[in-house]
Amino acid sequence: MIGALSCPYFRRAFGWCVPIGGLGGLIGLGGGEFRLPVLMYGIGFDARSAVPLNLFTSLVTLTFALAIRSGAVSLDAVVPYLAAMLGLLAGGMASAFYGAKLVSRLSNAHLVRLIAALLGALGLLMMAEAFLPFQPGDLLPAGATVHFAAGAGIGIAVGLVSSILGVAGGELLIPALILIFGADIKTAGSASILISLGIVGVGLWRYWRAGAIPMGRGAQRITTAMTAGSIIGATLGGLAVAYAPAAFLKVLLGCVLLAAAGKTLAHKTP
Repeated sequence: MIGALSCPYFRRAFGWCVPIGGLGGLIGLGGGEFRLPVLMYGIGFDARSAVPLNLFTSLVTLTFALAIRSGAVSLDAVVPYLAAMLGLLAGGMASAFYGAKLVSRLSNAHLVRLIAALLGALGLLMMAEAFLPFQPGDLLPAGATVHFAAGAGIGIAVGLVSSILGVAGGELLIPALILIFGADIKTAGSASILISLGIVGVGLWRYWRAGAIPMGRGAQRITTAMTAGSIIGATLGGLAVAYAPAAFLKVLLGCVLLAAAGKTLAHKTP
C-alpha cells in the first residue's frame, strides 16, 4: 500500500476522482465520462486500455451507490416501471456486447474521434438539461409490451455509449425514464443504477473475454485509486446535494465535457 501511495499516478488518479465523484454524486451520475479523460491524459493510458478500466470503475462505483441509495430511497418505487426497465436492460445489454466488439475493431485514431463525439454530445445534453429541466411525462400508452419495446429501442443506444466510453449511461437513462415513462427524478435515479449495473456488467464481461482489460500492476493500482476516489467523492456529493446549485453545476460539467471532447480531438493519435 505504501508503494502505491508513493506512485505519482496513483495519487493523481485518486486526487482527480474525489471531485469527479463528488460532482457526479451531486447530479446523480456515475462520473465515468469525466474519468475517461483523466485516464487518457492525466494518467497516460491509450483509449483502448482506458475504456475497459473506466468501465470497471463504473461498475464498482454503481454497486456502492446502490447500497447507499437504497437506505434512503426505497427500491419499491421502481416496480411500476419494471417493463420499461427490462426493455432498457435487454436492449442495453445486447448493444453493450456488440459495442465492445466494435471498439476492438476500430483503430485507435477512429476510437479517439468517436470518444470525442460522444463526450461532446453528452456535454450538450447536460447543458440542455440545466436550462430545460426534465419534467415527468408519459408519452406512451399503457401496456407492458409497449413499454418493454420502447425501452429496448432506447437501451440499444445506451448500451453502445456505455461500452464505447466505459460509462454507466445514466445521462441517457434518467431523461428517458422521466420524459418517456413518467418516472420522478428519484425513482429514475434508482432505476438507472439497476439498469446500468446490467449493461456495464455485460460490457465488462465482453472486454474480459476479448482479453482487452489491462491486467498489469500499474493498471490495478490506478483502478483502485480511481475507485476509492470516486466512492469517497460520491458520498460527499450526496451529502451536499441539498445545498448545491444543480443547474450551475450541470452547465459547468457540460463545459468540462465539451472541453474534454476538444482536447481529445486535438490530441495527436498514431
